[in-house]
Amino acid sequence: MLTFFLVSGGSLWLFAEFVLSLLEKMQTQEILRMLQLPELGDLGQFFRSLSATTLVSMGALAAILAYWFTHRPKALQPPCDLLRQSEEVEGSDGARRSVIGGSPQLLTHYYDDARTMYQVFHRGLRISGNGPCLGSRKPKQPYQWLSYQEVADRAEFLGSGLLQHNCKASSDQFIGVFAQNRPEWIIAELACYTYSMVVVPLYDTLGPGAIHYIINTADISTVIVDKPQKAVLLLEHVEKKETPGLKLIIIMEPFEEALKERGQECGVVIKSMQAVEDCGQGNYHAPVPPQPDDLSIVCFTSGTTGNPKGAMLTHGNVVADFSGFLKVTEKVIFPRQDDVLISFLPLAHMFERVIQSVVYCHGGRVGFFQGDIRLLSDDMKALCPTIFPVVPRLLNRMYDKIFSQANTPLKRWLLEFAAKRKQAEVRSGIIRNDSIWDELFFNKIQASLGGRVRMIVTGAAPASPAVLGFLRAALGCQVYEGYGQTECTAGCTFTTPGDWTSGHVGAPLPCNHIKLMDVEELNYWTYKGEGEICVRGPNVFKGYLKDREKTKEALDSDGWLHTGDIGKWLPAGTLKIIDRKKHIFKLAQGEYVAPEKIENIYIRSEPVAQVYVHGDSLKAFLVGIVVPDPEVMPSWAQKKGFEGTYEELCTNKEVKKAILDDLVRLGKAGGLYSFEQVKAIHIHTDMFSVQNGLLTPTLKAKRPQLREYFRTQIEDLYSVFV
Repeated sequence: MLTFFLVSGGSLWLFAEFVLSLLEKMQTQEILRMLQLPELGDLGQFFRSLSATTLVSMGALAAILAYWFTHRPKALQPPCDLLRQSEEVEGSDGARRSVIGGSPQLLTHYYDDARTMYQVFHRGLRISGNGPCLGSRKPKQPYQWLSYQEVADRAEFLGSGLLQHNCKASSDQFIGVFAQNRPEWIIAELACYTYSMVVVPLYDTLGPGAIHYIINTADISTVIVDKPQKAVLLLEHVEKKETPGLKLIIIMEPFEEALKERGQECGVVIKSMQAVEDCGQGNYHAPVPPQPDDLSIVCFTSGTTGNPKGAMLTHGNVVADFSGFLKVTEKVIFPRQDDVLISFLPLAHMFERVIQSVVYCHGGRVGFFQGDIRLLSDDMKALCPTIFPVVPRLLNRMYDKIFSQANTPLKRWLLEFAAKRKQAEVRSGIIRNDSIWDELFFNKIQASLGGRVRMIVTGAAPASPAVLGFLRAALGCQVYEGYGQTECTAGCTFTTPGDWTSGHVGAPLPCNHIKLMDVEELNYWTYKGEGEICVRGPNVFKGYLKDREKTKEALDSDGWLHTGDIGKWLPAGTLKIIDRKKHIFKLAQGEYVAPEKIENIYIRSEPVAQVYVHGDSLKAFLVGIVVPDPEVMPSWAQKKGFEGTYEELCTNKEVKKAILDDLVRLGKAGGLYSFEQVKAIHIHTDMFSVQNGLLTPTLKAKRPQLREYFRTQIEDLYSVFV
């Protein structure tokens, strides 16, 4: 066996680790009997009887074990007592704060020279020594990089060009950015910050109604787009007299002269981004940097109903939020100049933007994906990122794909055994990617992400404890989970380094306090440590643009942001998300139901990709719409004894019953009451998506649209029980 490990590239300590992993749970006497050694009392006589060869062999094994013990990995040292990660704030009606940092004052910034987003970038420029900053690639080509100075220069030229086109160097000047993730997005953003202007992102998938609503609400006269097709979409609004204030469209990519002529006909100037930069270079204006209290961005959140709401975030809001992240992680995984981030989550959302800001502040690099999520793995192999921001949906797909490839009982047993061995290390605080289990099982998984990932940050939706636990082991890197929303910039809680338990979203960030408030209609009470999550601190937004009514609903008179989520304090001072105040309904028997809580449990069913739970106040039970995963469903069905194509399986009544049984099983394990379990399901073969109007751009379910879309199927499900 030793020869095998040496030949295969393993090391002595890997072999020793393998031996110890098999022996560590055995009792001493069991080990002695297995090795055919005498009881401890007879060891003296035993050693005197040993031959020289045996003694040499035992000495070699002892040397191996000694080497392993002296070189074995050390557990990460947490920045605080993991049994006390937050504490009550005196005289605050139960509010809690982070224990990290040691100061009773909420954190507003981490560096004195980085209090605005303009200063954040220029700090990165200075400490990077004009290193690489923004990278992009064409298919099957290596990444090409713009340096920090090139980005700063182009931002000043673009900003100067905007001033030449009737824009003002003021926080009253809103500039729309309507583009997919790419270097020019960041250049446009920095151009706005350089001259105290405000960025207003427009989503690729917001829909035409929302786009002209935002342009009018924010009084946007200038929009920067990536493709000519988006310029055409904007011109159609102008031609219909829906956006009379739009006067200038700047396009990142080449376009035909006919488009410029079409713009002239309706009073809109169309120019290339390069032309505006050239204009600015010839008519240079000195930067007019913003102050921390100035607006930096108005981020319109996509609601499931009605018009989007424009969350107003200052430079100070964004800096405070990522400073909280830095304070929590400063002693264990601090950002470095050689860090590389892969950017594929939409830049229109604050989660991605905050993580990127951390990288820029420390002189790191950001590489953008090609724009096609199907090519993300190829991009990661080319980029070899060290920081990987994700959403739980992607983690779930990784997890399901890994286990779907373990397609025999033996392979699955070996994978689970290896994962349990590494998870035992994780529980003891050790995170690494060089164990024997990595050598034998997990290296290929790690290589699919580029092989250098040292930190994964997930947010935007609840993450499954099983998935997080497995991936922390399999990926061999630190996986953090955060919780928050646009209105508190991005995050308000974050995993404490060293706490690799799952099922919670960490403790409050050092930049905000969190308290819970009673929710009488759902029977959540603060005296039980449960209630609606409320946030207050320098990362909390200033309100919704031109919408006092919605602002008063979200922010109370004491400055507390009411999130609409239900949380519970755990004994260690961490927060667990247990329910959602919004989207609740009452069943006919008077029981309140929160469907998102149920969906978050059901989604862990192996064959299920998406699920929508529906209830009606005139009915006494719930029904569901289930979309099976095309990649996982066939192998899962085969193990259950069902044969057929994906489409055939989806119409098989026995398969549907098996899926329903699995949902109910998960519901029981997740503590659902009987009235919270679905009684019938409909199998649907097409995924809910942004394109078909059933998901928001942040991939949340549009419940009214889903209800209407599946009206007939829902009625049929209820009719069976009449």
